[in-house]
Amino acid sequence: MSELFDAVDALVASRATLPPPAERKRLRAAHGLTIDEVAGALQVRRATVSGWESGKTEPRPPERDAYARLLDKLAELYPASPAPAAEGGPAPDVPVPATFAGAVPAPTQQQPTEPTETRPLSTGPATEAAGMTAPENTQTPATGPIPAAAPAAASRPAPATRSTPTSRRPGAKKAAPAGTQAGGTDPRFENGPLAVVDVEDGKVLAYGVGGLVLDVPAKSLPSLVEWTLKEAKLGQSKLSGPGRPADPLLVLTEAALERYGLPVTLTTEEKDAGRIPEGHKVIKQLTRADWKLTKRGFGPWARIYRPAKGSERQCVQLCIPSWNALDPRFWDHAAQLPPAELTRVLGTYATRVMTPRGSTAVTSLELMTALHPPTHAVRDEETGALRQAGTKTPGSLGSDPVDCAPPEAPNGHPVLNALNLPRFHVRGPSEMLFEEVYDWARPMTDAECTLRFLVGLDVNMAFGAGANGLTVGLGEPTHVMNPVFDPKLPGSWLVDLSHVDLSHVKAGKEWVELDDSLLPSPFTPKGDRPTGPAWYATPTVAYAQELGYDVTPTEAYVRYDNGRYLDGWYTRLRDAYLATMADLGVTTDLSPEDFLAAMDGYKSRDPELGIVITAIKATAKGGVGKLRERPRGEGWRPGERWRALERPTWRPDIRAAVISRTRINLHRKIVKHAAFTGQYPIAVLSDCVVYAANGPSPLDVVPYRDGKPLPGGFKLGVNPGLVKHEGTQTVLWGEEVREKFDAPDLNLARSIKDGTVSTADNGE
Repeated sequence: MSELFDAVDALVASRATLPPPAERKRLRAAHGLTIDEVAGALQVRRATVSGWESGKTEPRPPERDAYARLLDKLAELYPASPAPAAEGGPAPDVPVPATFAGAVPAPTQQQPTEPTETRPLSTGPATEAAGMTAPENTQTPATGPIPAAAPAAASRPAPATRSTPTSRRPGAKKAAPAGTQAGGTDPRFENGPLAVVDVEDGKVLAYGVGGLVLDVPAKSLPSLVEWTLKEAKLGQSKLSGPGRPADPLLVLTEAALERYGLPVTLTTEEKDAGRIPEGHKVIKQLTRADWKLTKRGFGPWARIYRPAKGSERQCVQLCIPSWNALDPRFWDHAAQLPPAELTRVLGTYATRVMTPRGSTAVTSLELMTALHPPTHAVRDEETGALRQAGTKTPGSLGSDPVDCAPPEAPNGHPVLNALNLPRFHVRGPSEMLFEEVYDWARPMTDAECTLRFLVGLDVNMAFGAGANGLTVGLGEPTHVMNPVFDPKLPGSWLVDLSHVDLSHVKAGKEWVELDDSLLPSPFTPKGDRPTGPAWYATPTVAYAQELGYDVTPTEAYVRYDNGRYLDGWYTRLRDAYLATMADLGVTTDLSPEDFLAAMDGYKSRDPELGIVITAIKATAKGGVGKLRERPRGEGWRPGERWRALERPTWRPDIRAAVISRTRINLHRKIVKHAAFTGQYPIAVLSDCVVYAANGPSPLDVVPYRDGKPLPGGFKLGVNPGLVKHEGTQTVLWGEEVREKFDAPDLNLARSIKDGTVSTADNGE
């Protein structure tokens, strides 16, 4: 009889009632579950669950019964709300299975008792980003709650249902989102900063943050742009008073590209050009509709606009993942995510950093500009009316590019033409500023070879920490001969630092004796002791004074117009980083042991937020590099200007100052550590330093007494400027690698993370 019962149960399971595909996705997202988590629980592939949610396939026994059970329980927690009615008309009839129809969500601490549709919190003016800084070990509260970026383990408000009013517009009047104060959301951008446009079952849908899905009536790309600006209510509030709101961002999936007549992938020629041809039919459609493209054309990050009329700006940004808009070096596997998951990744980044405007490096510069707009409007004292914006905003770089000083110029820069250098002349340190990150290594001592492990420490957001509180030039340089060095004055200084002896330096207020043969010089990227005069940025020269030595520059290019331009940029990225790390379970209040445990596999707890972390770190690093962007094709020849020079944010002097301070910050910790413990690094690469130790843990390297770290030395923690575990290998591994490549000073920091070394590295 039991066999008959089993057969009956199996028969019932084979016809288990399931909600529609869209509802399946809503329920999963409402509980903060990823597709991978559901697939793991049901022991099926990720693509299988994705097919169930898109309606392309249906689950079969025995998984169907388990899947139905999961959805039934989620439906009890997150009942579906009826779609809101459009203005002036009744709500459309949307059939919902009886099992999943129901009342509004039960109120929680984050939800009002009135029926609401969950919306993301728009980013208002970033008052906290207007210059506020904190020391690197300060515990900083996370930014405001963001429904789309809640940790997977937390209970998340139910996402909004698809908006399908009869007018085909994206929304009737809706209540304020849960947890949002009155007036906290800009009504112009109530649907969030961006949307991922996809096509399902012949319908064009726009996936917004917080689970919102909008029907898109547009039949062509020009009409899609019109719909976005007039009806979609997408965009982001400005980040500072004189600034402007961010343009709405549309992310086009492959299906959307096909629908709107665009190629799914670019040809080799188009990839090289970075755009589709000017004669493409879609570009012709845009032209006929009076839409324009920026100079970079229709590429992976296309910007479509009409000239502004007064204060009204008409511009839509496109992101095309299949054209490599989301470079996997900076966005991991974001381009392969389904629309809802991709929306969550980009929406979280947009809300916490800003709406992407291009690569992470481009967005980083845009963030600097958004926090310090070049110009602002001025009120006429007689009429009281605001004049057109044109007055330089204090603390900004202004709207006009500034030429760098000759020693700050990279080779080929037109400012060098006046020097009449020989054609193949190679400038040395006395002619050119060489402020770069560390790439230094040394052979291990006999004592170090008796130890068992090599432990790598990595500085969190090192370039962000280097920018924090840094005074940089805002205007043009002034040439000065035989200046008196001022550590508070940003600039480039020609000075001889070869007399600085690292065997006898000041560490804080005390003189200490060190083994200088085991230390990199703080004055050169390769760690070699300088042999004569060289150009240095202010932080490097100031550090020579800090070590207890006099400095006497013979020449300088200084900037009397200066300020802490990067403070707001750092604060914004720091808060985004800490908030996202907290969502992943890594908070600022953890003990060293708990921090190391929390960092173990932290990205796997929520792979989507793991992508956001990667992008935030790439934004901090890429922006610094972009300050000295080199020619990228363009038919450029040495001595000619290139496109990047026309940006006010092309500032190699600011890049040099940040890198200088970042390198000096690390060297200061190395000196403190050596003076206190007698341990010296065997390799340093950018923000990673490797020590030999008896144990495999960073706690075997970083000294703690009574739970407190060495003042001024390395400290484990999540804050920018503190360190985390980069990786551990054995001393035997290090010796074998160096022997294999016949390179006793091979930089092991390059491979300490996973131990993979494919070829000898020449450091270039």
